[in-house]
Amino acid sequence: MPTAGQSGELPPRSKRADAQRNQQTLVAAAAEVFVASGVDAPIRQIAAKAGVGMGTIYRNFPTRADLVVAVYRHQVEACAEAGPRLLASADSPFAALRQWIDLFVDFLVTKHGLAGALQSDSSGFAALHTYFLDRLLPVCTQLLDAAADAGEIRPGTQPYELMRGIGNLCIGRDSDPRYDPRRLVELLLQGLRRPDGRGPSPQV
Repeated sequence: MPTAGQSGELPPRSKRADAQRNQQTLVAAAAEVFVASGVDAPIRQIAAKAGVGMGTIYRNFPTRADLVVAVYRHQVEACAEAGPRLLASADSPFAALRQWIDLFVDFLVTKHGLAGALQSDSSGFAALHTYFLDRLLPVCTQLLDAAADAGEIRPGTQPYELMRGIGNLCIGRDSDPRYDPRRLVELLLQGLRRPDGRGPSPQV
């Protein structure tokens, strides 16, 4: 068996692990910059955030579209993984739903401009949309069901409709600094609540 000091499998695996960590660092930095400045933010801004040279970014992501897709997937996975974690740690299922939707809004802000960045690859955009629904609809369903079972929201809210509605509320945020979609999203969430916010749903 080769050891770390001999030629063999361990050093290449270590290099691959380092490369993967470096990519994740770049993607996380790009996600933060995109949320703050949009997908057209200068690459040098992302490099500065990640603490690397611009050449490092271009070696990992030759085009802006490559980087945007990586950020998109990173944000989807972060949202998907956050749902069960928030449900386990939040004070109530509704609190978990509210916190998850806050993350979802962050993701939607990042997502704006994606279509433009991928305009030369519409099939790629369609595949990403399918991936987005496959990963996030079950999480939203779990959170809504838990809040409804706890008597905190009215039953019957469809997860696709809720996610689509939140997405529509987020449109226009980039072009109008006076518009804050979070305020309207909060009103939407309050509209889901039962009047007393607790107790079983009334029989009809």
